[in-house]
Amino acid sequence: MNPPSQPSPATPPLSGTHLPRIDTSELLRGAVTLEIMHAGQRYLLRVTRENKLILTK
Repeated sequence: MNPPSQPSPATPPLSGTHLPRIDTSELLRGAVTLEIMHAGQRYLLRVTRENKLILTK
C-alpha cells in the first residue's frame, strides 16, 4: 500500500482558508524595483508607470 501523498507547495489552498497577505508598500519601501531570490534564482519585481506589477527572471 502506498503512503498518502502530501500536497505540493504549489497546490492552491482549500476554499475558506486565508492566504498570507503583505502590502506592496511594505515590500518595496518606496523603491520601484525589488530583487527577489527564489530557489537560487534572481527575480525582479517592478512597478510600471501604470502602477502594475511585473515579475521577471
